[in-house]
Amino acid sequence: MNDTDAAWNALRGTTFMEKLASIGIEHGRIIDIRDLDVIGRDYGIGIYLFFEKELATARTLAEVQEEFRDVPEYERPYVTVASFLRFTKENDPSFTRTLEAFPLMIEIAAVGEMHDPATGSTTPFITGLMPFLDEFDVNVDPVVRSQEQNR
Repeated sequence: MNDTDAAWNALRGTTFMEKLASIGIEHGRIIDIRDLDVIGRDYGIGIYLFFEKELATARTLAEVQEEFRDVPEYERPYVTVASFLRFTKENDPSFTRTLEAFPLMIEIAAVGEMHDPATGSTTPFITGLMPFLDEFDVNVDPVVRSQEQNR
């Protein structure tokens, strides 16, 4: 058993959804992208960020992955949180400091598990919707806004 399996097994709850809820992951919840990154690494959860609301809410992750499987990673309408953070930090070294001042808050669009028929294993995933540029308001504290939205 690896560290991510041990961490997952140590979460409170008996069902997949109970375990995710114990770490604050629920459909509709707003969460800091940095927290999603840590959760993905700590618990072995695939975290996918969507740039189009319709794809994030009306289609399954498997359907979207199949449709865009031949499209280069950075041309797809979704990306893993790890790839997004790596890309932005490589292109803007000040991005980490920017996130401290203006946290990037992601809306949880879906949670689920993907089954790999080849291996028989199941992998948990979270999809999140990136905020649209017109939703950014630098005059409002994003942490306070998130807390208000989660009430």
